Amino acid sequence: MERHIQNCNMDGVHVTLGFFEDIVIPSHKLQYPSRFDQTEQVWVWEYDTGNGEKHDLFMDVGEIIRFRVVKEMFAESLPSNPHGPKDSNEKSESKSVSPYTLEAAIDEPGLGLLSWWENT
Repeated sequence: MERHIQNCNMDGVHVTLGFFEDIVIPSHKLQYPSRFDQTEQVWVWEYDTGNGEKHDLFMDVGEIIRFRVVKEMFAESLPSNPHGPKDSNEKSESKSVSPYTLEAAIDEPGLGLLSWWENT
């Protein structure tokens, strides 16, 4: 599949289809070796040029990325109250869990940002 990078964090790269945003490429499924750049908030593939040097290839937000779905994950969830909490003492869940998530990978040749493979 090919879609846009929505954001990056320490967990990995998050991809959006526009109507579905629960696609995650975990850090262990990125091209090797990759590192997370805290300042830029992006993942960087340290591409080996073959002569002992490395070339940094950044996974920027908005870029088109080619990935492979490797796993579907379903989570049980209770129906939510459309009117919100009934009283002020009722606590809402701090982090909602998506009922359906896709885990993807780019750790194979030809996968990753399309710009990486333009001239191959």
